[in-house]
Amino acid sequence: MKSPYLFIAKPVNDTRYNNTKNIGGIDFIVNTSEENHKASNRFAEVISTPIKYTGPVKPGDILVVHHNVFKFYNDMYGRRKSGRSFFKDNLFFIEPDQFYMFHNGKKWNTHGRYCFTKPIPVEDSYIYKPFSEEPLMGEIKYSNEYLRNHNINEGDKVCFQPDTEYEFEIEGEKLYRMYDHQITIKL
Repeated sequence: MKSPYLFIAKPVNDTRYNNTKNIGGIDFIVNTSEENHKASNRFAEVISTPIKYTGPVKPGDILVVHHNVFKFYNDMYGRRKSGRSFFKDNLFFIEPDQFYMFHNGKKWNTHGRYCFTKPIPVEDSYIYKPFSEEPLMGEIKYSNEYLRNHNINEGDKVCFQPDTEYEFEIEGEKLYRMYDHQITIKL
């Protein structure tokens, strides 16, 4: 089964939400809210690619997707509904702009104009900073072709525009997804 323009995928671990944490061999539910975007599963396994797609994503690859892809919603009568991405039997349509990165079994690769930065700890300063991460600064964790062509590579320290930190947890690490044009300075 293939779609003319959309990827068909299923949630990794066949679950729409990542709202449990294993502590001492016991699974604890840490969030019961279906509205909380941080509890949404953001990883999808590709079942099929679009009919005429010739890009690098293949069936079996893992996508990092938008938080709304798998979420449930309540309609105006309070009935639980799936979002517009739902297809059938725990399968979902993923539009090309709904995923940001993919894992091909070897490494993570960014998609399109997206990149991922890792927040950096507060640097020593004479000025008191009441937070644990340096504001508007990070380290490029996953670059893209555009940034590499402009000599901005993985490991480079950069500054980025305010309010562009779309938070993800990838392999246990907190990362911010952003567009490459939101990177403002290479330090």
